[in-house]
Amino acid sequence: MYARDNGSGAHPLQEQPTAAQVETAVEAFRMLSDGTRLRLMWLLAAGEYDVSSLAETIGVARPSVSQHLAKLRLAGLVDTRRHGRRILYRARDAHVRRLISEALFHADHEVSRIPRHET
Repeated sequence: MYARDNGSGAHPLQEQPTAAQVETAVEAFRMLSDGTRLRLMWLLAAGEYDVSSLAETIGVARPSVSQHLAKLRLAGLVDTRRHGRRILYRARDAHVRRLISEALFHADHEVSRIPRHET
């Protein structure tokens, strides 16, 4: 999608994303538009957690956390791995971790009235 990826030398904003890329991004933002899921993703961007630890940390019932994690996993934002009898969840990759941190840093600037960064 970006010039650095395809070697064309074109400016990144000149190349339009495909319909599939836009739909995938919209689905990711839709998943992150829920406060509980965003709090879960903030934790998962920093490390691995099981459902019980996540539920306790954010103060939400375990069944609800499990349902949110299932949605995040289907949306491709979360990966899992088995550790003994537990399933550990984590943010899928560096792109997802950056998306979460940038969204929340942006929110911090808005809430705190911190001056915006220029490019």
